[in-house]
Amino acid sequence: MAKANLENNQPNGFSDTVMETTRDKFHDSAFEVLQPSKRGIRSGMDALLLAAALPKNSSGLLADLGAGVGVAGLAALNLNRELSLLAVEKNSEMAELARKSLLFSSNTKFTHRSKVIELDITACGVDRLKAGLASDSVNHIIMNPPYNTSNERAPKDELKSQAFMMGEGGIDAWFRTAAAILRPGGTIAIIYRTENLGEVLACSQGRFGGLEIIPIHSRADEAAKRIIVRGTRASRAPMAIVPGFVVHNADGSFTDKADAIFKGKAHLDFAG
Repeated sequence: MAKANLENNQPNGFSDTVMETTRDKFHDSAFEVLQPSKRGIRSGMDALLLAAALPKNSSGLLADLGAGVGVAGLAALNLNRELSLLAVEKNSEMAELARKSLLFSSNTKFTHRSKVIELDITACGVDRLKAGLASDSVNHIIMNPPYNTSNERAPKDELKSQAFMMGEGGIDAWFRTAAAILRPGGTIAIIYRTENLGEVLACSQGRFGGLEIIPIHSRADEAAKRIIVRGTRASRAPMAIVPGFVVHNADGSFTDKADAIFKGKAHLDFAG
């Protein structure tokens, strides 16, 4: 199994930034994460679905690009016990919360398998290497990029704006970085808006193959607003659209499969 260099994970000292937070439990209380309560965005179902998109029994090194406070990455570690994590986040406040969360006693099982690095996903290769993210260095990637473009109105909250608004270079810059750091044969999974599927397919061209697309439906009778796409670096396998995943029953409760995923007891079903 590829091992991450996870030494010196904690910074010399946390900043003096004061942020109101909540301490939230995930995967049926398997781990806890600090999240901002009044600023930015809060992770939930999308992050847990993204973690469940990894192949079963994944091992090696996972890069969570745009990790935020680290919910998706820690969920992936909880599902895959032979996996190590590089949580990559450009916002220092969110990265700090991710580091603080790793100090919780409930998360000690992840501490030596995790490292948080502050880096803009669109950084050049030299800057990536300096930050500890080398080319062809990871086995798996998960990412939940910002959905909105400069044509849309940005939120006034700067933290929320960074999470919602795609920066210069668009989503292709994320895919370019992903292709650079992922080893041939490694997997990538992305959760994104359904209407942006064309962008995902275009950015995967020549980089990732064997794409498998899962539509995510809030309810069985509603159109999918999200998609999860999983692919393999340098694969020539054909694309497949697999049966959609339904989150809620008609009465608003979780479906059995969704409940199992949100409790950390199941993965999403792909064709491969």
